Amino acid sequence: MKKQLSLALLALFITTGQIMAQTAKHVIFVTIDGFRPDFYLDSEWQTPNLHALMKEGAYAKGVNSVFPSMTYPSHTTIVTGVQPAKHGIFYNNVFTPDGAPQQPYWQDSSIHAPTIWKAAKDKGMTVASLYWPVSANAPVDYNIPDIGSLGDAVREQYSLPQGFYAEVKKEVFGGVDKIDAGKNQNIAKIAAYVIKKSKPELMTIHVFSVDGAEHAEGRSGARVQEAVADADAAVGIIIDALKSAGIWESTVLLIGGDHGFYDVNKTISPNVWLKEAGLINDLKTGDWKAQFNAVGGSAYLYLKNPADKATANKVKTILEAQPDSVKQYYRIISREQLDKGGYNPNVAFAITGEHDAAFSSAITGNAVKPGKGGTHGHFPDTKNIRTGLIAYGPGIRKGAVIEEMNLRDMTPIMVKLLGIPFPKVDGKIPAGLLK
Repeated sequence: MKKQLSLALLALFITTGQIMAQTAKHVIFVTIDGFRPDFYLDSEWQTPNLHALMKEGAYAKGVNSVFPSMTYPSHTTIVTGVQPAKHGIFYNNVFTPDGAPQQPYWQDSSIHAPTIWKAAKDKGMTVASLYWPVSANAPVDYNIPDIGSLGDAVREQYSLPQGFYAEVKKEVFGGVDKIDAGKNQNIAKIAAYVIKKSKPELMTIHVFSVDGAEHAEGRSGARVQEAVADADAAVGIIIDALKSAGIWESTVLLIGGDHGFYDVNKTISPNVWLKEAGLINDLKTGDWKAQFNAVGGSAYLYLKNPADKATANKVKTILEAQPDSVKQYYRIISREQLDKGGYNPNVAFAITGEHDAAFSSAITGNAVKPGKGGTHGHFPDTKNIRTGLIAYGPGIRKGAVIEEMNLRDMTPIMVKLLGIPFPKVDGKIPAGLLK
């Protein structure tokens, strides 16, 4: 009898502990694609909502991304708490060794690690997600997925619940044929509609026009200023919706991102060197020994035979044999560094851009060309490629300043705030962020 009583008390303690641990009833995570800490640390940007949240809440001076510091791997780390080697999303698009057009990672089934969406759903919570990468068929109640270049019809087909995309076009936008998601405020209006309709306990929202502006203009420019202001206005719309729904005081609002940005002054096409060396003859027929998959600020060496160390060494020799005027634009990331960071296990090594260089997968033409605009994808050990975080709401320590943290830390933060069970992750809650 005493043993049964002890077990009952233990069960009560565990249950009470989980309830006590839930410091917020709602967590809304908004990612601004291409979000940089200077958008809220520097006064040159028109971000009144971000500055107000920063003043009343907590913020990070820098958040380290993953490698490559691209949208899809980064966003997947945010909702899994693990690095790409564990969750399996290595780029925005799936590598094709025969040179065929690459298709995006977009189905939730591509993620090989538990997600916070499912954990919240399993706890009985209402979960919503808007324009989040790799989220089609995710276990959520409301969903409009980011499906890359697959088209609006696919997005509508995979929106949840069935007919929701059509409902939004009618109820939010007055019956438009297509939603202009390139405007951050339009995505925020959909979020406001969902908040009013269902008051989700967990909601992940991705707005992305800042990224497009930075790709076009680089780190600064009129278009970037406008996109950042639009993103800030989108945050304002979400704040107003939370207040109107009566859940503002019980909500933690997290504003984060996926990567920073670099200007591009040079474009390097290392496959041109490999073709000249006889390592690439014809990708379509499989007549190649080595090739780089370029993704903006980095490129990844694939070997036809993964055990062919002689070819890998030959490629390193080719890279090291370039004149200093060319070598200054890249840095080799070794297999050991990739393993230590938890990055793509399928490549021999990688290169990351230096001195405002980006990469192309082109096999013909000049190996070194002028570049323009901006890009990301670089190894996440430099200031420019860092993203940011602002946190506000119950459980967040007002005035906390985190010097440096990682994208993989986002999941444990959300798990702690919502008090939901979750497997062990690579990230950790930054000291001092929570009360």
